[in-house]
Amino acid sequence: MSATSSSTYQQDATDLVARTARAARSAQRSVVGARREVKDAGLHAMADHLVGSAREILVANAADADRARTSGMADGLIDRLTLTRRRIGAIADSLREIAGLPDPVGEIIDGRTLPNGLRVRRVRVPVGVVGMIYEARPNVTVDVAALTLKSGNAVVLRGGSAAERSNATIVGVLRGALESAGLPADLVTTIDTAGRQGATELMRARGLIDVLVPRGGAGLIRAVVEQSSVPVIETGSGNCHVYVDASADLESAVPLIVNAKTQRVGVCNAAETLLVHRDIADRLLPAVAAALWDRDVVLHADEAAEAALREPAARAGRGRSLMPATDEDWATEYGSPDLAVRVVADLEEAVAHISQWSTGHTEAILTRDIAAMNRFTGAVDSAVVMVNASTRFTDGGQLGLGAELGISTQKLHARGPMGLAALTTTQWIVQGNGHVRSD
Repeated sequence: MSATSSSTYQQDATDLVARTARAARSAQRSVVGARREVKDAGLHAMADHLVGSAREILVANAADADRARTSGMADGLIDRLTLTRRRIGAIADSLREIAGLPDPVGEIIDGRTLPNGLRVRRVRVPVGVVGMIYEARPNVTVDVAALTLKSGNAVVLRGGSAAERSNATIVGVLRGALESAGLPADLVTTIDTAGRQGATELMRARGLIDVLVPRGGAGLIRAVVEQSSVPVIETGSGNCHVYVDASADLESAVPLIVNAKTQRVGVCNAAETLLVHRDIADRLLPAVAAALWDRDVVLHADEAAEAALREPAARAGRGRSLMPATDEDWATEYGSPDLAVRVVADLEEAVAHISQWSTGHTEAILTRDIAAMNRFTGAVDSAVVMVNASTRFTDGGQLGLGAELGISTQKLHARGPMGLAALTTTQWIVQGNGHVRSD
């Protein structure tokens, strides 16, 4: 591309982002103060239109999936990209669930009357125009559109190129649904046609975009956090751990670990490292390994874990499914059927490992010891801590939010699964009776 054409392309992207953001702003202002019933009708219309347009969406999604396979995309990522009628139905159900949730706008967070008679209250209000930059997750298109509508916001979307056709089709369906419900179509907009330059311009659109949310791999999130002049709500990658304490119920531990690792290997809440107390390692690890090998999981084991698994691997003909772990394994979010395994001396060593290698997403402890549970939950500094439950439950839909904007691993404003409340800010309302300040 010549310098002239590159400059023209950049200007085109700048103009598109500006026009789209202004249209979104106008649409958002038109629904400020809208009754809950109006927004909920829009959500139900979106759900109905998605189901009614399932064939069209699946055709577009199949083209994206075929292109992903041809390009060599990992199976776990292709799974995240792929839609089915069942998944579309589940997405539609989540929209209806969001419609059934309380409207966060106008909620009084706190309030009091001051000694001077001023009445003060703090209420939730919409953020305004939300920008979203995300990778090959067409369900995110719907989730974010639904959450922003319910919370009184508009959204400007920049999806990954891998889901280009899927996202274009879904956005068209959602916009049509909004119009059918008497709402502005520009509550849901996209700048995907501007490509990567569009994402760059979205990051620069301070004053046009009120908040920007990246969702995807560590590289994408880091780029947005480092380059954006728009305030960012940071979501995080998921190097998630399961620690099996000496007191754990070993019978229930095996299916829980298998679920955490294999239920969907390409998602951010899949387990990537298994930590096992040394007192139970010889009993637990062969059973866990056998179940994981049945699902073609490769185990990256430390010296103690490898020693416990060497003979079972040989008997099962799984020598290639057991290999030595390195520091790189402890730091890796695989997104694939791989699991790092380490034997630890005690809970404190498990916590130290997590503190060193975790991305702060989700950690789980399996234990029947209340004291161990309390020490673990108090010591682990991650957004979500599971006790005797799979890491796969770190999901807005699973935790009662209907859907999620993403999983925030930061400590400002929102943390963990982000639902409706994360898309609001607060407004102070101060009511007086002719009050004047004298000092």
